[in-house]
Formats: sequence, structure tokens, C-alpha cells
Amino acid sequence: MRFDVITLFPELFAPFLTSGINRRAFETGAVELKLWQLRDYADGTYRRVDDRPFGGGPGMVMLAEPLEKCLRSIREDRPLQNDSEKSVPVVLFSPIGQTLNHSGVEAWSQSEGAILICGRYEGLDQRFIDAHVDVQISLGDFVLSGGEIAAIALLDAVARLQPGVLNDEGSHQMDSFNPALDGLLDCGHYTRPEVWNEVHVPPVLMSGHHAEIAVWRRQQSLVLTQKYRPDLIARARLAGQLSAKDEYFLSILSDSKPSHARPV
Repeated sequence: MRFDVITLFPELFAPFLTSGINRRAFETGAVELKLWQLRDYADGTYRRVDDRPFGGGPGMVMLAEPLEKCLRSIREDRPLQNDSEKSVPVVLFSPIGQTLNHSGVEAWSQSEGAILICGRYEGLDQRFIDAHVDVQISLGDFVLSGGEIAAIALLDAVARLQPGVLNDEGSHQMDSFNPALDGLLDCGHYTRPEVWNEVHVPPVLMSGHHAEIAVWRRQQSLVLTQKYRPDLIARARLAGQLSAKDEYFLSILSDSKPSHARPV
């Protein structure tokens, strides 16, 4: 899997590639990452990559020509291992893109990679987008100063799903939004000491009864999801992912705190 990133600030990626557990994905080559400095493909003494927008208005617009030159170099540099390599998608991080979610990350984690464009200023010349961009992705309804943070978010999410990256191969299976949790939020977790600031760890977690613990964790997942993301409950119900026990628990759910809910 290989990701090529077109950016004006490749130095922003350096800490990400050398810190944390996910660095293993890049050190082992499970995820290959190549950074392309867009200014290397701009003309003139000042290597300009932007200009004023036609029609007036604030800000600057990224020029189509250096973007296309850089994209052409990437296409020439990528090894063509099979026919599908020729169609590796060009991705732009943009407000009009589909919001990235867990299923999207899983799909990218099983792909051959992509060419990621990190926009800046007021965005890219629309003619380049129309000619070359295949997919647009958004992190949510807010604006960043550039696409680098969005690219790092995608790469981080993809890297942690690669085999051998996490210490516990099954740990990501219990992440929030994961199909193993039927797309619900994960429950809260506790560790030592057993009493902290006079608050005890829920007794069921100290019981050693794994079946009861599993029930408690499922119920906590339901409690948290119902409280903070009821849309995920509705989605799981529509998909037939809630059991009769889940529905019964939701029907009697009170206003008690998640950490005190008991298996029923």
C-alpha cells in the first residue's frame, strides 16, 4: 500500500512518521508514504503555486499547472504492479467531500493507496479538480488551514489497522464505530488503583465473571451511545444489529450514570 502526498509543508509529517505505535506501519513498509513538495513543480524564481482569483475576492487560489506537473511525476514514479495501479485515486480534502468514517477508513486500509492532495489558501483551481480529482473527503463541518492535518488523520487511521502495528492484534476490533460493536461507541475502561479520589472501579469488573463483564460492557456501550450518539442506535436498529436483550435494556434505561449500570 502506498500513499503519495502533495503538500507545501512536508515537514509537518515528520513527527507523525517517527512517533507512536503507528510508526511501525511506515518503518516496516506496511504503509509506504512519499511526500511531494509542490513548489518543486512551480516555475519562476519564487516558485509560485498560487494567484489571485478571477472575479476578485479574498485569498489566493492554487495554480493548476504545478499541481498537474506534480501529479504527472507521481504517476510516473508509482510502480505499475498490475492494472489497478493505473487507477489509484486522487484524493482532495475538501468541505464538499463525504465525511470520513470507520467504514471509509477500513476500505482505505485494504486498498492499494491513493494520491492525497493537501490544499491551502482558498482552494485549488476548479479546472484541476474537474480534470484530476476522483474522491473528496471531509473530516467534518469545520475549516482547517490546510489539508495536511486531514491527510495525517486518514493515514493514522489506516496505519493502525495494518497487521502487526498494534501490540494487541484484536484491540482495534473493540474500537468505537467498529462492526464488532455494531457501530456503537465503546464502553468506558478502568485500571489501577481500584479506588481513585474515593471512586471505586465498578464491582462487576473485579468479579472475574467474564460473561457478566461482557454483558456489562455491552450495556455501557448502549448507555453511552444512547446518551451521546442516539443516531448510531437508530442506525444499528435499522440494520437489525440490536438484540432483544439490547432493546429490553434500552427500554428500561434510567438516568443512572453509565459507571453504575448493572447487568440485567
